[in-house]
Amino acid sequence: MPKYSIEYAIQFKRSPELYHFRSDDPVACEEFLEELLERGYRITAIRHEGIDMPKPDFDKMIKTAAGMLAAKSICSALGITKEEEHFRFGFAA
Repeated sequence: MPKYSIEYAIQFKRSPELYHFRSDDPVACEEFLEELLERGYRITAIRHEGIDMPKPDFDKMIKTAAGMLAAKSICSALGITKEEEHFRFGFAA
């Protein structure tokens, strides 16, 4: 059983379809969450070792992914490097 599981939904005309992403790597999960946020998919659950993450941990993963998305968007929009983005705006690590 992978350490992390993300449950997300894609809305179609009739009803949402549920999907799962599983990984042992927390960074891979944050990167996947970034993709979900970018596409506007509904994130229904994040589990660690089969148990729903506590709200503070869930929120921290979402916040990290949102920061990654913001950094990527700023770099793309301004044509700057991750380093410059971090210096000027503070998102990228």
